[in-house]
Amino acid sequence: MKHVEFYNTVVEQMQHQFYDEEDRIEEAARACAESVKKDRLIHVFGCGHSQMFAMEVFYRAGGLVPVNALLIPHLSLFPKAKLSTMQERVEGFSGEYLKLGNVSGEDTMIIASISGRNAGVVDMALAAKEIGMKVIALTSEKFSGSVASRHSSGKNLKDVADIVIDIKCVEGDACMSLPQMEEKFTGTSTILGMLVMDSMMARTVELCVESGVLPPVYVSSNLDKGDKINAEYITRYRDLIDCL
Repeated sequence: MKHVEFYNTVVEQMQHQFYDEEDRIEEAARACAESVKKDRLIHVFGCGHSQMFAMEVFYRAGGLVPVNALLIPHLSLFPKAKLSTMQERVEGFSGEYLKLGNVSGEDTMIIASISGRNAGVVDMALAAKEIGMKVIALTSEKFSGSVASRHSSGKNLKDVADIVIDIKCVEGDACMSLPQMEEKFTGTSTILGMLVMDSMMARTVELCVESGVLPPVYVSSNLDKGDKINAEYITRYRDLIDCL
């Protein structure tokens, strides 16, 4: 049955995801920790469904406070999903959006794009590097290697980033098939990417603590003490983090 097959496929891919990419996750966490220790930010960017990776580590219980989710409305699935597809192919937009924020070369940029081919993510990576940030890419080497860039540079995200974490989904992401259907269905990239994001953040916290820095972490607002603690963080970081 397909739900069992999907589970087994995900378990296998997650094993490869964690152990094959462990060194890159460690390297990425070290870059993030350096930004946190300098009281700077970890920016997270994606288009369409990949905005979920930014949402996963932003303003959540147990999450690092100095994370800036670059949730650009023009690249959201709301109000019209098709518009996000069109906008992510537009060159010269996302990089300019980044420059509107409180940014520094001591920040770290994480960009999630499974195909890595569209102008929006390449522009964001180039703009971040121009500012001096270390750029971490979550992308599928297999998928990205099979498609041409939609950026005038001819580069995909993996060609621009400093650290590339390969998301172990299959080409096209969808992994299930039935003989009655031509197209494959049910993707795995979100599960794999979330594993990477949360593993990276966990190690980032640990590295900060090991160096003697206790990083600020949000507390659940459904705990009695949460509102007071989080209000202090919001006041402290409001001028740094766009969405606060």
